[in-house]
Amino acid sequence: MTGEGNSVAVAPASGLVVAVNVAAGDTVRRGALLALVEVMKTQLEVVAPVSGRVVCVLAAVGAAVEADAPLIEIEPGGETVETAPAAVDPDAIRPALAALRERLAFGTDAARPEAVGKRAALGMRTARANVEDLLDPGSFNEYGALAVAAQRKRRSEDELIRATPGDGMVAGFGTVAGSPTCVLAYDYAVLAGTQGYFNHKKTDRVLAVAADAKTPVVFFTEGGGGRPGDVDADQISVTGLDVTSFAHWAGMNGIAPRIAVNAGRCFAGNAVMFGLADITVATIGSNIGLGGPAMIEGGGLGKFPPEAIGPAPLLAEKGAIDLLVANEAAGVVAAKALLGYFGGAAVPWVAADQRPLRQLIPENRSRAYDMRALIATLTDSGSVTELRAAYGREMITALVRIEGRAFGLIANDSHHLGGAIGAEGAEKAGRFLQLCDAYGLPVVSLVDTPGFMVGPASEETAAVRRGSRLIAAGANLGVPFFAVVVRKGYGLGAQAMAAGSFRQPNAIIAWPTAEFGAMGIEGAVRLGFRKELEAAPDRAALEAKLIAAMYDRGRAASVAAHLEIDAVIDPLETRAWLMRALAAAGPRR
Repeated sequence: MTGEGNSVAVAPASGLVVAVNVAAGDTVRRGALLALVEVMKTQLEVVAPVSGRVVCVLAAVGAAVEADAPLIEIEPGGETVETAPAAVDPDAIRPALAALRERLAFGTDAARPEAVGKRAALGMRTARANVEDLLDPGSFNEYGALAVAAQRKRRSEDELIRATPGDGMVAGFGTVAGSPTCVLAYDYAVLAGTQGYFNHKKTDRVLAVAADAKTPVVFFTEGGGGRPGDVDADQISVTGLDVTSFAHWAGMNGIAPRIAVNAGRCFAGNAVMFGLADITVATIGSNIGLGGPAMIEGGGLGKFPPEAIGPAPLLAEKGAIDLLVANEAAGVVAAKALLGYFGGAAVPWVAADQRPLRQLIPENRSRAYDMRALIATLTDSGSVTELRAAYGREMITALVRIEGRAFGLIANDSHHLGGAIGAEGAEKAGRFLQLCDAYGLPVVSLVDTPGFMVGPASEETAAVRRGSRLIAAGANLGVPFFAVVVRKGYGLGAQAMAAGSFRQPNAIIAWPTAEFGAMGIEGAVRLGFRKELEAAPDRAALEAKLIAAMYDRGRAASVAAHLEIDAVIDPLETRAWLMRALAAAGPRR
């Protein structure tokens, strides 16, 4: 029982009294801490409900109490001012926070001037510098920064913290131009950017989050491949072949755009990460290969300097690199531009005067012309990013914008093979169509081809198989597809440029300069009218007459009149025609 008019401080919950801070006779202010009651390892405060004198303490330290059990009786009186909370310095750094700051600092460029200096001497940047340049300021949430190499059995914890911050991987999420972006960067200043146990674990975690959210990924891949010496993982994996990072990265195909950017040396596992990306960007000084010097020598294949293995200009010619850039800064600029095509929304735009399109196709139907100038005029100004320009040069593949909307574009280049489609060009365009299909980009095809390249030399390139890839990719597209025949539309090559058939595109239109046929007109006349030509008294005159008749039959207006194409338009109207067709087109399947 309490005295009449007295107040009682009660237990806030059932638990154990672990502290009593007052005794009978003490004077307290309202809000003063009287005792602590521990509940599930959590200490709850008991505070004075009023100001006054402590009459008695009803529970001792160590006593078990029930919720609302009386603990301390107080006779009201004296000061009524509530006990003010202790002043807190908002700038005070507690020991735990100070220790964390010190630990994280080892992974910053400021903490390793020697390593940064070595990179600068090579004209290269650090992993963190590239990440910082890519992402919007202040947007980066880093994952796994406290990881170190799995080498505690052979190196001290302090050495690992100082020498292997992040286990050689900077990874996390931020934004690029306000759009969510995942970024990973092997840190060449840490164990040559090699792939270690925790490095892989971090990669898997970040990619899983990115895949779930369908977040685009930029991966800086420089590094030496798998890392021997992570002895802590020996009890977990005997061979290291159960690594899942490669499968996770490959499994993101079609889920979110994946862009790899490489500068410097990129070998073995790092090179696989590079090669698996949807779009590959490399500096001209890069060397990229499935095996580095040590692996090559270990396989008994000789000694080679790193510079002899997979030089970037050669790989670009072979189709392994989509975009070749001067340096890392240019690589970051390219990555930002590429990400922009996959954002979905239209952006502000300007375009060139469209009237020159009427003159860009030569009146001489056999004359080559600049297809890239045509593309630059037709599309939004400054919006063209050509991919794999050095490979399959008879075919142009590019990401472009028309009225601010992103498109994929394929086109024939008459300066190479006369625009005929070779094995490399077909393979290049087929892969590009699959990229557009995977990420929802409508496609524009600018057609000017005499057909597939033929002849013994062409067949030696496996053209039958590789050329078919373009038809297969086009026939299976699920995005809107528009074909514009600007000049020659002959044979299987023209069908391949029209997604496999003139019936496949959402719209197939032609310029007045367009001409069509099952094969080239001259060849068709000589093959189809051989007997007549051989019997003619004036072979040249008959041949010219037959060619003129067949050309007239294959003119764009004639083909449109038979409804084999949808329309013949003024070249100036092409942009508007395409945008109206896009508005009318739903998914093809």
